[in-house]
Amino acid sequence: MSVCPLCHLFTTCELFTYCFFFSVLSDSKMTAILDQKHYIEELNRHLSCTVTDLQAKMDSLEKTNSKLIEELSAATDRINALREEQDQLRQENATILQTSQRKEEVTLQDSQVELETYRQSRQGLDEMYNVVWKQYKEEKRIRQDLQKELELQVGLKQEMEVAMKLLEKDIHEKHDTLAALRQQLEQVKSLNLQMFNKSQEAGGVVQKKEDETVRLQQKMSQMETAMKELELRLQNSESQRKNTDEGQKNLRLEMKGKMDALQKRLTDLDTLRSGLETELSKEKEQRQNLQRELQREQDNSSELRTQLQQLQGLQKELLDLRQEKKQLQQLCEEQEQALQEMGLHLSQSKLKMEDFKEVNKALKGHAWLKDDEATQCKQCQKEFSISRRKHHCRNCGDIYCNTCSSNELALPSYPKPVRVCDICHSLLLQRSSTSS
Repeated sequence: MSVCPLCHLFTTCELFTYCFFFSVLSDSKMTAILDQKHYIEELNRHLSCTVTDLQAKMDSLEKTNSKLIEELSAATDRINALREEQDQLRQENATILQTSQRKEEVTLQDSQVELETYRQSRQGLDEMYNVVWKQYKEEKRIRQDLQKELELQVGLKQEMEVAMKLLEKDIHEKHDTLAALRQQLEQVKSLNLQMFNKSQEAGGVVQKKEDETVRLQQKMSQMETAMKELELRLQNSESQRKNTDEGQKNLRLEMKGKMDALQKRLTDLDTLRSGLETELSKEKEQRQNLQRELQREQDNSSELRTQLQQLQGLQKELLDLRQEKKQLQQLCEEQEQALQEMGLHLSQSKLKMEDFKEVNKALKGHAWLKDDEATQCKQCQKEFSISRRKHHCRNCGDIYCNTCSSNELALPSYPKPVRVCDICHSLLLQRSSTSS
């Protein structure tokens, strides 16, 4: 196989014919044709290299596209699973919130009712307790007053007893003094007798003795008056003692009555106190029960708070899952955009490949027709003559007339504009417009 300067593959006979034909041409044209041949060979090599590179890129793009599709399917499956889990979590969250709200409402209602009953019972008991406490204070005050009166009466009695004892002492002392005075009188009488006897003996002494006797008689009269006064005092003290004894008896009777009344009141107060203590014990038990129930309610509220905290954690997890979902959606969108861009690049590369294939076909598949093989124009079907001459299209290699091949364009194999048929001209213009 040999390569012609205008096309790629020709037979050996064609080579001989063209060699004979080109032998007539000048050396300058031969050099130009050889230069064009080398240029076309280099261009063909470059095109083959680009075609292999594009095929490798196509394979890599198809692999990456398949991987991206697999990743996208996995991401969609994961997103669907996350959506299902999110729906389940939402349902569970809603049920838990409903149950917790119901429990809270029921517990609040029960606690409010119990608090109202406790307040009402506490108010009634407080009123009863205040009334009983006031009665107890009044009874206590009365008892204190009675005790004070008793103490006063006891003090008066003690004073009376002390006074009686003092009077008895005075009486005994007076009796003793009377006895002593009587003894003194007897002594005085004896002395008077002695003095009378001695008066006879001594006259001067008698007068002195008479004076003394007068004095003694005066003293005796004074003593008798004192004795009379003491007897009167004794009689008055005895009458007073009798009166005080009667008053003490009356006071004792009154005190006994008052003590009996106070004991009755004290027994009543003891019964009331025992009743109040039982009621207070009952209230304490009820209060303890209420405290236990309140503690239970607090425990329930703490459990509900823990459940709410768990729900908040689940909500945070849901938010995290939503953020992950958004990130995955963004990744999917970015991957879709990348796939779209890759699809655009693939479409552009496919178009380029088709253009290169068409160029290769144009370079390789189109054969250079011989002048003897064509008798009429390929486009207008008019026969060739001396006036209508044959012209080769430099792109497809077919033979046309002058009117059907009057256009000129620059081709990759030709650096300068060459003759091109109308069909190739329109096709090349369309490709150039689409490529631009």
